[in-house]
Amino acid sequence: MSSQSTNSPASQSFALAGPSLHARDAVLPVRGDLAHIRLAGEVFVPHYAVPMPHTLAADCALLSAARDDAVVLGQLAQGSGFDVLDMAGGWAWGVVDGDGAVGYVALDQLTQA
Repeated sequence: MSSQSTNSPASQSFALAGPSLHARDAVLPVRGDLAHIRLAGEVFVPHYAVPMPHTLAADCALLSAARDDAVVLGQLAQGSGFDVLDMAGGWAWGVVDGDGAVGYVALDQLTQA
């Protein structure tokens, strides 16, 4: 009779070890419910997203929230890249040029790359 190894995946347990990273000043693509897939080993959230590359169809504002009266984080130029991580209610949440500022833009300002 053979004994099962204690290192088999079925017998391993996992635990969070140490603090999770926190989003700082719209720099990390992390929200309470979602994070960029590249942060999967660094932050704990319910879901991770693979970015969907898009391009800005016109100059627009990068906003702190998905609403017209949100704080403007910066101005984005037409043709800039925007990696979308989430779309809801006419807004896209994502990362400018793949590794830049994080925020919201109106969906109608984006075209698929």
